Amino acid sequence: MAFTDLADFVRALERSGELIRVKAPVDPHLEVAGIVQKVVRDHGPALLFENPTRGRMPLLMNLFGTTSRMCQALGVRSLDEIGDRIAGLLKPELPQGFGGFRDALGKAAQLRNVPPRHGKRARCQEVVLRGDEVDLGLLPGIKSWPGDGGVFLNLGLTHTKHPETGARNLGMYRLQQQDRRTVSLHWQIHKDSTSHAAIAERRGDRLPVAIAFGCPPAVTYAASAPLPADIDEYLFAGFLQRERVELVDCLTVPLQVPAHAQVVLEGWVEPGARLPEGPFGDHTGFYTPVEQFPYMRVDVMTTREQPIYQSIVVGRPPQEDGPLGKATERIFRPLIKLTIPEIVDYDLPEAGVFHNCTIVSIHKRFPKHAHKVMNAIWGAGLLSLSKLIVVVDADCDVHDYNEVAWRAFGNVDYAHDVVHMTGPVDHLDHSSYEQFYGGKLGIDATAKLPSEGYRREGGWPEPCVLDQATVELVQRRWREYGIS
Repeated sequence: MAFTDLADFVRALERSGELIRVKAPVDPHLEVAGIVQKVVRDHGPALLFENPTRGRMPLLMNLFGTTSRMCQALGVRSLDEIGDRIAGLLKPELPQGFGGFRDALGKAAQLRNVPPRHGKRARCQEVVLRGDEVDLGLLPGIKSWPGDGGVFLNLGLTHTKHPETGARNLGMYRLQQQDRRTVSLHWQIHKDSTSHAAIAERRGDRLPVAIAFGCPPAVTYAASAPLPADIDEYLFAGFLQRERVELVDCLTVPLQVPAHAQVVLEGWVEPGARLPEGPFGDHTGFYTPVEQFPYMRVDVMTTREQPIYQSIVVGRPPQEDGPLGKATERIFRPLIKLTIPEIVDYDLPEAGVFHNCTIVSIHKRFPKHAHKVMNAIWGAGLLSLSKLIVVVDADCDVHDYNEVAWRAFGNVDYAHDVVHMTGPVDHLDHSSYEQFYGGKLGIDATAKLPSEGYRREGGWPEPCVLDQATVELVQRRWREYGIS
């Protein structure tokens, strides 16, 4: 089972030696980020800074900084386990015999534990600050990079709802602290909260917002997941943790938040209200410029009696958001294959910040099949933001970048095997000549067919590899000679 309370996860990590308490005073202004950068690159433990020099609560960092901790947070040995559970639910066949009936009941039981439930005890509301009592300086918000425009409250989970349908959205957006009670909301153009705000503004209505920090790990991950707009993040979180998420009503806005959150901010976005936001050193590794974004005036701040403030550093990879991105890659693989069934596997390199490059392997069956797959990816949800797509054959391990590079460099005639087009790119993309759209490239690194115009005598050559008998002989010799 996954952890349904952040505090329980922290205690479990400490018992296993995966968390270190830092008792010395540490400054959230650049110093925390510098320490975290070093620890992340060394695949080190989670860090609980007990005495940050800003704020009045401990600061938790690098919680998801390794794949093993990401798995532990979601209660699995491998992130592919979750993808396999999703694949099982997607199987359309009718149950046959007792075994099939049992499997069908198992699927139904999984879904029964998914919907969120109303909590009886609001631990996140043990302490309530209202109006002028609110002070965002109580939070040890960090400044990660010298050129940042100020303190950013990273890893807050922002709750909104559609002004007309009432459908809620849970998203993870960067939050710049403007003063004691004001937070800027970096709502990018492709995000659901942007749509909610636009509809409310068109109606002349203010939009209720609640921001929760230190939520159950599955909830925090779900807020980062690229779910379709009609899929409730709390349904997804319940599926991930195999237990319904407990929600409580906010005190002043018509929204619900996790009962086990550590800190919650409640307030409203007024129609047309904007403030300059940024610059910010983002996951691209570059500063994003100052832009006008909506902001929330915090009316109420609630916390636990002894809260922990969880945050994250983003910047040039590797960073803590790397395992979060890899979780998305593995968990959503069955859904990608459902949309594009010829895909065998795919990889989103962390160095490509998960939307600059997509590597896919396919079972190639017909001429220009790789081109068909490229265009399908450019039409698939947030994968549409992919700038570079490399397509390889099914026998290529997409996670072995040396193997992928060997094929992309050697299997391609760049006069025939490349697709160049223009399409949408990430809001944060600094390289596009126009904001929100730019150039895209698809590379067909598959073996070419005669029907694709490949006319060399003898057809596509066979790769030179050792036969299986020789491989087994070498392995025996290694053992005999004591070579590891």
